[in-house]
Amino acid sequence: MDAEFEPFGDRLAAAVVEKQSVVCVGLDPRWEQLPEAWRDGVPAGDLVGQATRTARFCCEVVDAVASSAAVIKPQAAFFEMLGPPGMEALKTVIDHCHRRGLLVILDAKRGDIGSTAEGYARAYLGTHTPWQTDALTINPFLGDDTLRPFVDRAHASGSGLFVLVKTSNPGSGFLQDLVVDGKPVFERVAQCVHDLGSEQIGPRFGWTSIGAVVGATYPEQLAQLRQTMPRTWLLIPGYGAQGGSADDVAGAFDRRGLGAVVNSSRGIIFAYRQSASSHRDWQDAVAQAAETMRRALNAVRPIGS
Repeated sequence: MDAEFEPFGDRLAAAVVEKQSVVCVGLDPRWEQLPEAWRDGVPAGDLVGQATRTARFCCEVVDAVASSAAVIKPQAAFFEMLGPPGMEALKTVIDHCHRRGLLVILDAKRGDIGSTAEGYARAYLGTHTPWQTDALTINPFLGDDTLRPFVDRAHASGSGLFVLVKTSNPGSGFLQDLVVDGKPVFERVAQCVHDLGSEQIGPRFGWTSIGAVVGATYPEQLAQLRQTMPRTWLLIPGYGAQGGSADDVAGAFDRRGLGAVVNSSRGIIFAYRQSASSHRDWQDAVAQAAETMRRALNAVRPIGS
């Protein structure tokens, strides 16, 4: 492991304790949903203009939630769709998050075989990489051998991974719930994640750096998977706009209130749509939505025990 880093699992735990927050703010900057003032004067097809405004919008979201969020999760797709200028915007946002002292999980869901997986890992994971992200979401569909290059890189660089295990979308059961050798596929993937993560346990807090994505929209499976992966950080999408509530995720936390971060994207970054519309008002609405979420989640998890 790079000498200057402690494992991501410990760094994430430290952020949760310091902020007294398990809020993960997802940056899904759909251009057409940005406040009107941000889109004014940018013609259709002006990718440079859209990317510049998108980066600025996301950075101001980060500023608004910095006191309430433990981690930020940019969704790569909404930057990639803006072409090369969008990728520059993504790097601007990642750098801004780090300047504000926030961890970054890049939601790119990468996954491939052999040297290609290694290439993705070397691109994204760690300070000495082009993107300098703290953690990356990855897809295990190609098999457990395709996870190894990511895991090795994460362990060597003090970075983290979040492997798709039980996702929040309605169609997730098509493959994830299939029973193979007496167990649903999501349980088999969860056991694999547990085993890979157990190769390196964080010395400060006792959590691994190889996490799992488990949706808030399936609270029974969430509680079940917490037992299967007792030292694994869970990234929980599906809160808020997708229907998940604080009560739905209560089973994800240990007795110290650690073990999971809960993501909300649209419900926070577009909170202005539920309130006023001026430039300053939209940022206040974002800040209030993040703080409301922080308090709601703190009400269902043990703190300071």
